[in-house]
Amino acid sequence: MKLIHGLLAAFCFVVASIPIASVAKLPTRAPTVSQSFSFAAIDFPAATRTRARSVNDLGDIVGFYSDASKVRHGYLLSQGTFTTLDPPGAIETRAVAINNTGVIGGNFLDSGGVRHSFLLERGVFTIFDFPRATATALQGINNRGQVVGTYNDSSGNQHAFLRSAGRFTTVDFPSAITGTVAEGINEQGQVVGLYGDAAGNAHGFLLSAGQFTTIDFPGAFSVTQPVGIRANGQIVGFYDDSNGTVHGFVLSAGTFSTLDFPNSFGTEAFGVNEAGQIVGLYLSSGEHGFLATPGPSQMP
Repeated sequence: MKLIHGLLAAFCFVVASIPIASVAKLPTRAPTVSQSFSFAAIDFPAATRTRARSVNDLGDIVGFYSDASKVRHGYLLSQGTFTTLDPPGAIETRAVAINNTGVIGGNFLDSGGVRHSFLLERGVFTIFDFPRATATALQGINNRGQVVGTYNDSSGNQHAFLRSAGRFTTVDFPSAITGTVAEGINEQGQVVGLYGDAAGNAHGFLLSAGQFTTIDFPGAFSVTQPVGIRANGQIVGFYDDSNGTVHGFVLSAGTFSTLDFPNSFGTEAFGVNEAGQIVGLYLSSGEHGFLATPGPSQMP
């Protein structure tokens, strides 16, 4: 994939490697059944597929959908109104993060097939790329404007990154074989994501104060993928079981619980706000987004 040098030259970046104190395994208790949630389906009008990727404390939701031509577009859902989000020149868009100031982050493909990242603030798109990367994909943002994501280097290797105050930092899990992806970041700067091992399995991680901690849902078959993290350290994500079914999970104070949209064939949790509301996708005669609100269990 080609690098668009004009875009890269418009920014001044500093690149560093993150100092790692140690690597640990997260001590966890046996999984529990999911706490009670009220579920609501989210479907962009006339879309063939919809994903809800992030929710802020105001209840604004961003994600992406596929139109009748199977083209992906980003969207914002605010106060019941959907708005399509596409950076100029995009042929595919994924809106994946929103903070409490309304800044939206995501990534897109240009007409040359190159993936770039974007921030959308007050109606203005800002495009950025990790220096010398062949692809850059923002995945998460916090209220301090720090963003995390993943990039491919010139050899095709996948790395995670943190961008803070214009400074890029590469984030690689020490024992990763097939790459590292950073998915979410909270107000304390704690980062969650995943890395691949030599067997092709995907493990989750938490990076906090320079220490990596591996996260694996007990009994997960080959994938544990943390995606969102609250200020209090609560983590949401998804895992697969031995039957190949994907389930959402919530990890609070060392205890995992499952999160499954009622009567679905698969659930993935992506984002969580400070009220504990969770967004994601579920499978049931297609792919749909959802919002899960803590409280009495209620069928959609």
